[in-house]
Amino acid sequence: MTGTGADFVELDRIAVQEAVRVVNLATAADWRRDTPCAGWTLRQLVAHMTAQHIGFAAAARGAGREPEYWREPADMSDPGRVHRSAAASVLSAFAEPGVPGREFALPELGGDVPGDRAISFHFVDHVVHAWDVAATLGTEVDFPEHVLVAARAVARRVPADPARRGPGFPFAPALEVPEGSGPLEEALRLLGRSPERWPARA
Repeated sequence: MTGTGADFVELDRIAVQEAVRVVNLATAADWRRDTPCAGWTLRQLVAHMTAQHIGFAAAARGAGREPEYWREPADMSDPGRVHRSAAASVLSAFAEPGVPGREFALPELGGDVPGDRAISFHFVDHVVHAWDVAATLGTEVDFPEHVLVAARAVARRVPADPARRGPGFPFAPALEVPEGSGPLEEALRLLGRSPERWPARA
């Protein structure tokens, strides 16, 4: 993930802000909707996104080993508000000087990860989760092309070993990428999403 010259702090900021935007589109009737994340309702997906923000913010500040930072919030009665607060926290943590050069403790990945690489994982995860939310709501994400190209580059570098994909792991098993796919579709498929199953409503 590193060595690409990409500014993952800035790319992540764009991804997180777009995720916040689409989460904020949800109404009270939407939280029980099924999502592209198998077995999760929209409320459960947003709880996961919130926990990831809180956990990564803690990891950026040297506290990622403590499991309580990675637990989903007990109170998700107002998912949009809880998610917005967590998103602000992770953006603030990543914006601190020197964060990309730190080591992040990421229990899901089995140990310490260089900061720039860790932020790249958070970035691509939230490009995909922003799409998950938008697909659930029948709308679309709005990312600049350079963000999607960067997300594809990160997705291509995620290990595709089936033994490390699926339930209990950060990413779903990769799917075949049709020839001519754009950067968003390729990133989604590489991380286990089927965009054709979730078309945007007119």
